[in-house]
Amino acid sequence: MSAPQNAADPAGHPTGRPGVHFDGRSAARPESHPEGRSGGGAVLPEQQRQVEDELIDTVLASFEDTPDPRLKELMQSLVRHLHGFIRDVRLTEEEWQQAVEFLTAAGHITTDRRQEFVLLSDVLGASMQTINVNHEAAGGATEATVVGPFFVDGAPEIPIGGDLARGAPGEPCWVEGTVTDTDGKPVARARLDIWEADEGGLYDVQYGPDRTAGRGHLLTDDRGRYAFWGLTPTPYPIPHDGPVGQLLDKTGRSPLRASHLHFRATAPGHRAVTTHIFVQGDRLLTQDAVFGVKDSLVKRFERQAPGTPAPDGRTLTDLSWTRVRFDIVLRRA
Repeated sequence: MSAPQNAADPAGHPTGRPGVHFDGRSAARPESHPEGRSGGGAVLPEQQRQVEDELIDTVLASFEDTPDPRLKELMQSLVRHLHGFIRDVRLTEEEWQQAVEFLTAAGHITTDRRQEFVLLSDVLGASMQTINVNHEAAGGATEATVVGPFFVDGAPEIPIGGDLARGAPGEPCWVEGTVTDTDGKPVARARLDIWEADEGGLYDVQYGPDRTAGRGHLLTDDRGRYAFWGLTPTPYPIPHDGPVGQLLDKTGRSPLRASHLHFRATAPGHRAVTTHIFVQGDRLLTQDAVFGVKDSLVKRFERQAPGTPAPDGRTLTDLSWTRVRFDIVLRRA
């Protein structure tokens, strides 16, 4: 059963949120482990428990006078959970130093075009959980998923039916759909930012600052319709030449993302949504490195033989191509 608003946690500290219960002290007490043992397997003496409990109380008290109540809530909850983790696993000083060095390395490799901390958040599922908390599924609205590290503001505009690929290598894909509200009414002039990797698994920004391909934005027409030429999505690895890649390697995890195409839909009076569409039948749907796949976002990409007339009248004589429909539903703000 959820706690009432502004309930207190077991230590008497207000959580400020319904259903939130955590005490960094109790998490590390022997009673929380089988046979009254600590996370390391040894019985934790009462004197040692008191020393650790007193430190948590002292750190929590240091935030008591925080003027911003939300910041106070965030910091005290972070302290409880962080100390609870340290005590639960009986973290060694060497392990803590390794964690500090890992975060330092993540900072060093981060640039304005590569955000290693976003990658870390993604592979831990923190990005996806934050999205779940803030974008409740309701009313048939399109579900949100991770932004990823390669969104760029100011992508060039393309006309409806235009070429988003802009010379990026890969199989052509015709993408079409509508943008409506949850009542089914068309949303005219909704802005769609779209970006994707090429067949080699690279985004334009990974080639250098002067390249723009597989990226753009367009506006829906008066009936909420949109269409463009892009590329058939293919699997690719997230950047794994840095500390996050080393973490995946040491934990036996793959850096591969399921094939996908990024969308960000915005319109006045409606809630923005950042999402993907995924390829039906992709073997990586259940193994996505950043946990971004949702069933409602898996779409059928229909392969067309060379010479099949395209919806815009074009004939791709020597190329196979695919087509997919993605109807976006926005919630009112």
